[in-house]
Amino acid sequence: TLQVYGFPVNQLFDMLLEIRDQYSETLLKKWAGIFRNILDSDNYSPIPVTSEDMYKKVVGQFPFQDTELEKQPFPKKFPFSEFVPKVYNQIKEFIYACLKFSEDLHLSSTEVDDMIRKSTNLLLTRTLSNSLQNVIKRKNIGLTELVQIIINTTHLEKSCKYLEEFITNITNVLPETVHTTKLYGTTTFKDARHAAEEEIYTNLNQKIDQFLQLADYDWMTGDLGNKASDYLVDLIAFLRSTFAVFTHLPGKVAQTACMSACKHLATSLMQLLLEAEVRQLTLGALQQFNLDVRECEQFARSGPVPGFQEDTLQLAFIDLRQLLDLFIQWDWSTYLADYGQPNCKYLRVNPVTALTLLEKMRDTSRKNNMFAQFRKNERDKQKLIDTVAKQLRGLISSHHS
Repeated sequence: TLQVYGFPVNQLFDMLLEIRDQYSETLLKKWAGIFRNILDSDNYSPIPVTSEDMYKKVVGQFPFQDTELEKQPFPKKFPFSEFVPKVYNQIKEFIYACLKFSEDLHLSSTEVDDMIRKSTNLLLTRTLSNSLQNVIKRKNIGLTELVQIIINTTHLEKSCKYLEEFITNITNVLPETVHTTKLYGTTTFKDARHAAEEEIYTNLNQKIDQFLQLADYDWMTGDLGNKASDYLVDLIAFLRSTFAVFTHLPGKVAQTACMSACKHLATSLMQLLLEAEVRQLTLGALQQFNLDVRECEQFARSGPVPGFQEDTLQLAFIDLRQLLDLFIQWDWSTYLADYGQPNCKYLRVNPVTALTLLEKMRDTSRKNNMFAQFRKNERDKQKLIDTVAKQLRGLISSHHS
């Protein structure tokens, strides 16, 4: 109206553009609450559908095509949970809200397109990203939820190209146009996925630590065990059921998680054996420990996660295996003769580790008759241990100097 009467209105438009920036911030705050509610109320389980109508409804809300899933009979499940179509639709609602405000600002379609894309980028990289990170870092989040978040963010990442098309359709500005801002929301979903993966590895290791706290070895036992420790059997059962859930994970996430868990377990077991509080141990205790390591190797051999080459997973336990074999077979002549050669039998046994363990056994040999199978005379056994210890010290000093 002012313009019709010949009044200059440029300053008014400038002010409206400033208000637009403020409005964009207000919208982002509003959508932060919307995303938080969606993520908090999600059940983090694949969406089940029992009829064609339900299937079409989900596909109508979110661009998803899977010919294999289409062929499957009902009831069936989508790979993602409810938050995927809900988040996708809220991003579109946000785009509409941006468009509505810009309608009467007398902007060119390129300017409107640029404004919408920039605001949407902020929505993805700041607002949605924060919401996802908050869920992932939650204290009580479980492995199943983390797995579902990885699957969900993979599908949302793929949907970014459809959001690009959506913006193009409502602004009529072709993506090839010079200066068109690209949506870089894919980084949001990649970052969230990596954070969830890291959280899975940490979470798994913490669970393993909880089981290991139940380990109760009698380091002075004279009995030779015949089965693996209960705590370790329970731990392996937990790992099996966990990795069964990981079958739907993309890429190498499941393999990395499995390898990470096995390495952490092997390192923790080695620490148990070598910790300073264990001052003495018998051959019987080593035999029991050996049964537990065998249980771990059996788990690694069983292929809990597909995609590993032959014995790759077993290599996580190779340091323990060689150390235990050396002690149980009392094969010091081989170890000392071959040490330092690239293809020696006990390549992974560090002489410092061997000496630490030997010192623990030397104390018990005075009280126990556990070395009777190696030498008839008790003094000979003590002498033998002393000789081996001396040679190990020689190896250590010559290689360290």
